[in-house]
Amino acid sequence: MKFFRKLTLLTLIAVYLLIMVGGIVRSTGSGMGCPDWPKCFGTWVPPTTVEQLPANYKEVYAAHREKKNIRFANYLEKMGMDATAEKIRNDKSILEEADFNATKTWVEYINRVIGVIIGLMIFAVAFTSIRFWKWDKKITVIGFLTFFLVGFQGWIGSFVVSTNLTPWTVTVHMLLALVIVGLLVFLYFESTKDKQVRKVPYGLLLSTLCIVLLIVQIVLGTQVREAIDVAAASLLPRATWIEASWASFVIHRTFSWLVLIVHVVLLRKLLKSEGSKILPYSLAV
Repeated sequence: MKFFRKLTLLTLIAVYLLIMVGGIVRSTGSGMGCPDWPKCFGTWVPPTTVEQLPANYKEVYAAHREKKNIRFANYLEKMGMDATAEKIRNDKSILEEADFNATKTWVEYINRVIGVIIGLMIFAVAFTSIRFWKWDKKITVIGFLTFFLVGFQGWIGSFVVSTNLTPWTVTVHMLLALVIVGLLVFLYFESTKDKQVRKVPYGLLLSTLCIVLLIVQIVLGTQVREAIDVAAASLLPRATWIEASWASFVIHRTFSWLVLIVHVVLLRKLLKSEGSKILPYSLAV
């Protein structure tokens, strides 16, 4: 049991690290550093110079992505998302291949390697959760659900690349990562069963409210990012990007105060309760 808790905590920290690395990928514009998936430029170890690539590499990988996008559009149609599927089929801008940049390629490659390592760690969490089956089936079920979601996350990630970072696919990719974080947090505390934890007045209500508000804030943030992506794609001057998304930007910025206030109230409630002082901080964060 102690091994499971330590492994789950280590995996949770690693997932947060991966999210941070994903932010670096995003901020450096390295998301398309590898134009294919799961390989990078057709190999497991990416090139370091453009001379290692065929002369027509842009056409080759654009054609590869187009085939994958057609399959993705077919999946979307089966789910009733006809308009989105049609847009992916007809939007030729998502097939535009960027010039090779070794730095961006390796930033994205490192992101993928870390993702694979974490995938193996989550498999280990799922495997070791089997021992809980006799007395707490939730842990085993959630353990394997988390592993399934990691596989699904990788599948979604392949279409994030093939659609050339289409904004809504990036949003889904990020939200799935947060779901995985939530499940790992649940596994850690469910397996801990800290006897020092006491009931907190309005604790469940405040915790639920915090989660809901945080999800809303994250979704609002994705709307800001998507609006800025559209502005950037329209070749508007960088100084006008915030102005182009002003309404969503102001709402997102203002809503953050509400999120902060509710979290501070929850933290105060937790600190006033009896029991471990470490747990309140960890729950509030």
